[in-house]
Formats: sequence, structure tokens, C-alpha cells
Amino acid sequence: METTVPVLEGAEPFTEPGDGLGFLLCHGFTGSPQSLRGWAEHLAAAGHAVSLPRLPGHGTTWREMNRTTWHDWYATVDAAFAELRAGCDSVVVCGLSMGGALSLRLAQQHGPDVDGLVLVNPAVRIEDPKLFALPALRRVLGSVPGIANDIKKPGQNEGAYDRTPLNALSSMLELLSAVRADLPKVTQPLLVLRSAEDHIVPASNTRIVLEGVSSTDATERVLADSFHVATLDNDAPTIFEETVRFAERVSGGVS
Repeated sequence: METTVPVLEGAEPFTEPGDGLGFLLCHGFTGSPQSLRGWAEHLAAAGHAVSLPRLPGHGTTWREMNRTTWHDWYATVDAAFAELRAGCDSVVVCGLSMGGALSLRLAQQHGPDVDGLVLVNPAVRIEDPKLFALPALRRVLGSVPGIANDIKKPGQNEGAYDRTPLNALSSMLELLSAVRADLPKVTQPLLVLRSAEDHIVPASNTRIVLEGVSSTDATERVLADSFHVATLDNDAPTIFEETVRFAERVSGGVS
């Protein structure tokens, strides 16, 4: 008999109806909606429609995540995007870390139906020599110690796993490769918010994105007082406010 793995407290998805401007928020690898909950609530409080789905295998156990692939994660954000698009005049897609890669994939696949992108410390390439051993390692190990809560502000918790599932990691690398290959297909207005000090995703990822896309409206903002999970860090209010300003501009003031 198939069993359902309980969702961890705080990892539940978040949706809120609103006006004609919608926001889809995509969380990161091994993370959960908890990392973006404040962002989602800020946008909803401003009166906008918001969808923050939980990616399959996330917010439960790393073992369950190991049974999922990037195609499962993308299918979830794609379905959420379709639902938002059906009820909104404009939709802006936002993502943190790997969620940034999923956001870029949506832009690549849906073209002008995506009105803009807001990416926070987007991940499109992992530069780690240890990854050369991944094909062999994942045959003998299910996981390795995780990297979570790279947050400067004390007392914050993104709700990520303390283990990195290796099958899922291998699949994420496939996603990042596909996204990099199709970066020229991204033509939408783009706002990238990058932490000056990030211990997970190097600044070269933002450079790859900005140099690879075809967007003529592309802006980078540097966050001076946050680490990787900037949406829970000291610069979170800046991210939230910049997102609203950017979205209202690129949507033509739709509300």
C-alpha cells in the first residue's frame, strides 16, 4: 500500500487570490516554501495573486526527494504558472537558487506569457570538483551532508534538509545544463538580486545569466547584508519592495 509522507511544519504551499498581477514563487533545492513565505505574504498583502508551491520531494524527507527528478519539480511550477496565468493579466515569476533555474525554464518555455523574472542568487552552474565522482558515488550512497541555512540574520530557518540526496542532485545538474543551453531564449525583463557574500552559489552564476539571456531590460542589484537565503535575511525587505516595483513597471501597472 502506498503511504503518504507527511509534510514538515512550515513547508506547506501558499496561495492567495488577488488582483490582475500574479506572482509565482519557486523555492530552492532541498528547501521548502518556508524560505519564501515572507516574500509571498508581502506580495499577497499588497493585494496581488500569489502561488508558492512545494516542489515534489521537498519539505518531507530527503529519501522521498531522491525518488523525484527535475521534471517533477518543473511540472509542479508549470502547473502553478498555468493556473495563475488563467486568472491574471500579468504574471511575474520569482525564484531563489535552483528556483531561479526553474523560473528561467518557465520563461524559456512560455515566452511572452511570462511578463518578468525576479531571481535571488540564481543557480545555473555548480562548480565543485567533487561532482566528478557523483555518478559513482550515488550508486553506493543515498546522500551526503547537506548545506542549509546560509543566512546571516540570527534565528532564521529555511526548512531545508540536513542531507543532500544524490540522485536528486544528479537530476538538478541536468536541469541547470538545460537552462544554460537555452538562456538566449529568455527575452523577458529581468531583475537579479545577488548577495555580496554567498557561501552556496558563487557570483559567477549571476554573470552567466546576465551574459546569456537576450533580455534588453536586465538589472542586477547587490545585497550587502545577506548570505545565500537572502529572502530570510537582513535584505529581505529590499527584495520584497524591489519585486513589487519591478512587477508593477513591467506589467504596465496592472492591478
